[in-house]
Amino acid sequence: MWEWGIAAAVALGAMHVVARHGGARRSAGVLKPLPIVLLAVLVASEPAPVGPGYRWLVVAALAFSMAGDVWLLRPERFFVPGLVSFLVAHVLYIAAFVPRGGWGASGWLVLLPFALSGVAMLAYLWPRLGSDRVPVVVYLSVIVVMGWQAAIRAGSTTTPAPSGALACAGAVLFMLSDGILSVDRFARPFGAADAAVMATYYAAQILIALSVRA
Repeated sequence: MWEWGIAAAVALGAMHVVARHGGARRSAGVLKPLPIVLLAVLVASEPAPVGPGYRWLVVAALAFSMAGDVWLLRPERFFVPGLVSFLVAHVLYIAAFVPRGGWGASGWLVLLPFALSGVAMLAYLWPRLGSDRVPVVVYLSVIVVMGWQAAIRAGSTTTPAPSGALACAGAVLFMLSDGILSVDRFARPFGAADAAVMATYYAAQILIALSVRA
């Protein structure tokens, strides 16, 4: 079931990108949330060898991601609600990724590259954010913590190795996707942005979904 479900999610995501690039906005809008819906169904039906708590946090995060996808069909009007939906999704992912037993002093060192990337992105975007500064700062801070916690989880001895690695790769791709989106929206729009954002976004969600069963 999973193999077919993941293949279908990839196909639906590719169809969305093609439809959006081809100017078929209505078809693209219908297709956009469908891969995430499918992933949520797959995760919810998984016996979850990694643990039921982890599974349901991922399901909830996927649900809020789907809501964000719908809001951002009209980013000129609903950018902030979309941002809030994804903010909640990232908080749920943080709750899922926090390793049992917490982290030692080395965990704070793991934060450094994530924090530096967040500061660099914020410094680049800051002059261009205008009235969106506060929500963007909050969102950026949360996604940095998400990436950090996913990296700590990947190195935790209490986490199955494949699950940790998949979740960490997904979190990093999520950060990349949001970075591309931010640059395109606030700083330097470019033609391939939609395809790059959605390709990395779908890949990130697929990897995190796969981490539930690894």
